[in-house]
Amino acid sequence: MAKKHVAVLLGGFSAERPVSLSSGNACADALEGEGYKVTRIDVTRDVSSVLAELRPDVVFNALHGPFGEDGTIQGILEYLEIPYTHSGVLASALAMDKERAKRVAKAAGIPVAEARVMNRFDIGNKHPMKPPYVVKPVKEGSSFGVVIVQEDQSHPPQVIGSSDWRYGDTVMVERYIHGRELTCAVMGDVALGVTEIIPVGHTFYDYDAKYVAGGSKHECPAKVSPIIYQKIQTLALKAHQAIGCRGVSRSDFRYDDRHSENGELIWLEVNTQPGMTPTSLVPEIAAEAGHGFGELLSWMVEDASCLR
Repeated sequence: MAKKHVAVLLGGFSAERPVSLSSGNACADALEGEGYKVTRIDVTRDVSSVLAELRPDVVFNALHGPFGEDGTIQGILEYLEIPYTHSGVLASALAMDKERAKRVAKAAGIPVAEARVMNRFDIGNKHPMKPPYVVKPVKEGSSFGVVIVQEDQSHPPQVIGSSDWRYGDTVMVERYIHGRELTCAVMGDVALGVTEIIPVGHTFYDYDAKYVAGGSKHECPAKVSPIIYQKIQTLALKAHQAIGCRGVSRSDFRYDDRHSENGELIWLEVNTQPGMTPTSLVPEIAAEAGHGFGELLSWMVEDASCLR
């Protein structure tokens, strides 16, 4: 039986274009290795006409950031009736909006950090909440625009209100959670393993820590108690289901165990388009669970559908 023709969407025009190129090319190479016919599409504004002419059997969505993971490309693929990977229109849009996703997660009984959404110009010179806290754009990925305000800072960082800010005027101000960075991948209806991310030479898991080789160390599986490990898996699957994710997703957590082993475990967000670069977490977590890179991608292609 002939393998499917897969169009891999990569690149695009968001700030995360370099990550998407790396993810997409890695996926395309691996899918070719699995015997699929692969066409790479560096996405531009005329992607709908390109796809309408090409008519692939499946679209593998390797885009990151706005347009690629906010429900927009998913809506185009629904209109064209081309099966695609990852989450559908609603889940993608919801997960991309950090504040609304947090509301849904909280309603599902998932522990989240106290936060408020505000216009960045309203922050001014007065702290919007007691430091330490985090300021982040409500609709960006890859840690773009994330600012950590430390306890000893007398006023908010000036960059938030400056003309250099490129991440929109609406931001979320969230209580900073001390402790460890943990993440868990979900594949279909199964929570895979938990990895601890240890930034190397970075104060937190920022863009360079994520994507530059040597920027972070991954402890896979994470060295936490079995109770905490299982709790993270349970919460990751619960978030995946509450937000309506499909295919593969990845939930991020903070775990403060400074004072006790049980500590405080907080869900941060779900990523509906996890990176697939050589330094990415999901392929590593899947491999630990016995799923090679090619097998993981083949599963995603065969899982693809419309009306997700």
